[in-house]
Amino acid sequence: MAIGPLMLDLEGLEITAAEKDMLQNPLLGGIIFFSRNYASPQQIAELSQAVRETAGEDVLIAVDHEGGRVQRFREGFTAVPPMATILADSNNFEEAKRSAYRWGSLIAIEVQAVGIDFSFAPVLDLGNEISRVIGDRAFSAKVDEVIELGREFIKGMNDFGMAATAKHFPGHGSVEADSHVDIPVDDRPREQIISQDMRVFSELAEHYQAVMPAHVIYPSVDKQPAGFSELWLQDILRNQLNFDGVIFSDDLSMKGAEVVGGYYERAKAAVSAGCDMVLVCNHPKEGRELMESFDFETDLKSSARLAKMKGQSLNYSLTQVRQSDNWLQLQNDLQLDNLV
Repeated sequence: MAIGPLMLDLEGLEITAAEKDMLQNPLLGGIIFFSRNYASPQQIAELSQAVRETAGEDVLIAVDHEGGRVQRFREGFTAVPPMATILADSNNFEEAKRSAYRWGSLIAIEVQAVGIDFSFAPVLDLGNEISRVIGDRAFSAKVDEVIELGREFIKGMNDFGMAATAKHFPGHGSVEADSHVDIPVDDRPREQIISQDMRVFSELAEHYQAVMPAHVIYPSVDKQPAGFSELWLQDILRNQLNFDGVIFSDDLSMKGAEVVGGYYERAKAAVSAGCDMVLVCNHPKEGRELMESFDFETDLKSSARLAKMKGQSLNYSLTQVRQSDNWLQLQNDLQLDNLV
């Protein structure tokens, strides 16, 4: 069965009657969980099971679980630090690389332990001081350090069955504005964007399985934000970087997406530019209206790509997984002795 092109969210801890109809719509291909959907590891595992029972086993379930201030599940899960602290807290760079691998591994193990296919991670933006929204979510402000630490983090995710999503292509870390609440414009010359921020995505393109473009306008390249730009997604990402994985839009409800028009126009522009799946978060009314008006056929190539995002180590008991040798070894290696 083909995987639909829309990823939406749920209102609370259980599926409502209205959401059952939404989950059974063939255009619905994914669900993303937020903190409001979480009460405990057992509850979120049961919600994951309920989503699959209603929507079908092909549905993708995702979460933003990168660490630091972007960790949707707290109590009962290991506290994941901001990625910037991996290098800052290490004695040397080789130790930092080992830590990056271990944190990627631990996130993959714990998130899949409650029935979720993948976390939207890692952030491969540069951690420049100018950016309000990226900040300590980034591994480093230096290109080579982000490449090396990002590679290890992705390897850790992949080794434990989770696909990696690189964000936010071609780089959100060099603009001050936050695309959640503003329309960021990066006025730097094309050559500088390509040789700095985008070099991370270029050198790691064969390692990550999915990418999420930024709602940032780079006028020296295109007048459209990257996530709505055929030039960025097709000419550069697909053709120049030879990337054949999944392209997820960033949340279409963000301020940075408004320049394209209403939700239908945003979804159409994102899909036309090359996105395989588009996200509408925290706006259930608009998400369902988009589902009703969405008139694009499900693309079989996109569906085949999306199928590769399925978790390979899905479980429905974090308690059971915490007793595994892999989890215990990672806790020991990371010198962890407590949960959130």
